[in-house]
Amino acid sequence: MNQYGDFGKETEELMTICERNDRIPPELFKEFGVKRGLRDVDGTGVLAGISNISRIDAFKTEDGKKVPCDGQLWYRGYNVIDLIHGFEGKRFGFEEVAYLLLFGELPDAAKLGAFKSMLEECRQLPTNFTRDVIMKAPSKDIMNSLTRSVLTLASYDETIADQELHTQLEQCIKLISVFPMLAVYGYHAYNHYICDDSLYIHRPQEGLSAAENLLLMLRPDKAYTELEARVLDIALVLHMEHGGGNNSTFTTRVVTSSGSDTYSVMAAALSSLKGPKHGGANIKVVEMMDDMRNHVKDWGDRDEVKNYLEQLVDKQAFDRKGLIYGMGHAVYSLSDPRARVFKSFVERLAVAKGREKDFALYSMVENLAPEVIAEKRHIYKGVSANVDFYSGFVYSMLDIPLELYTPIFAIARIVGWSAHRMEELVNMDKIIRPAYRSIMPEKAYVPLEER
Repeated sequence: MNQYGDFGKETEELMTICERNDRIPPELFKEFGVKRGLRDVDGTGVLAGISNISRIDAFKTEDGKKVPCDGQLWYRGYNVIDLIHGFEGKRFGFEEVAYLLLFGELPDAAKLGAFKSMLEECRQLPTNFTRDVIMKAPSKDIMNSLTRSVLTLASYDETIADQELHTQLEQCIKLISVFPMLAVYGYHAYNHYICDDSLYIHRPQEGLSAAENLLLMLRPDKAYTELEARVLDIALVLHMEHGGGNNSTFTTRVVTSSGSDTYSVMAAALSSLKGPKHGGANIKVVEMMDDMRNHVKDWGDRDEVKNYLEQLVDKQAFDRKGLIYGMGHAVYSLSDPRARVFKSFVERLAVAKGREKDFALYSMVENLAPEVIAEKRHIYKGVSANVDFYSGFVYSMLDIPLELYTPIFAIARIVGWSAHRMEELVNMDKIIRPAYRSIMPEKAYVPLEER
């Protein structure tokens, strides 16, 4: 029995009543023209706003017809692949791209240096916050720990009620700076108090990038290679932003429109991201691939791997959900540009880690999965590997625990959330309130003794 009691049969009976009264006939959605999931039948999102922050291209027009194309992702007008090639091997990109997304333009050396200094100055927590907040009530669910920490930080901010835009921006920058600390320290608390392992808390160091400090704080010996940090840095850049329609960013817009404070907005976005249909996909990829290795004797046998994938789609393998995790995307059709550019860096890390055989298996699955899905399913657009297909593999090679996979997503995506929050504050002054059509029948009140 848990602290709230164990209701057992009573809960089952209440759930039966709930389902009976909540169930809506599916045909009514079509009859009233309701776009379920705020998406058209072909998967296109319902237009809910205008943004100047990013753009996703998955289709092009040829001879007046909409046809699938290789995906493109643009940050503030710049192709994300060009951005990565621009800083690759020269400097870490997290801070530079964060500046671009927040302020709408690429910084020069002086502005970038000043922004990095600002992030470093904000990279600290209130006195004893780690001990009094993060270490108390540790949880295996680091996303819950992260959310609790964000909400608690609000009580330390004397400007919480200040509605000035520069104050909102400062709060966003502070949270961008401390998210790695909140996530990693939350994991260490769980690993020590629940897993009975050693406890160590490393402070971030000045002059290091977000990726470097993340690895430094996570590892007992603080050690990491330049390749490890650079691949993680690119992963963070690729996860920073993905349009205003993704669930957590739309949540950011909705809660911002109500006039809520920055901390509450980011807590709501975190709660959205932690859902397995959104931010937890790369965990499922890693678990699926582990199951595949256990059931496929020869990883290099194309027919054997394809047979396993067919079993996945037929709901006969792994979690029997009928999904090949990491394949397909709600927006992209022929390819996910993030996966395309990331793959070469993943391969370099795999070679350095002696994981070439694993990388070959991932590549084979990437090639075979679209073929299997096309044979088994009716699809309206192409299916390809998305960024989550490779990000989980990268995190495993970096010895990052599964519990931190989604929090790392949040460490990157808070930059996009912050950009969208500021854009919403600058341009909008109306609460987001879509309509729901009621099909509720009117009933005459029945006195208690007559029911």
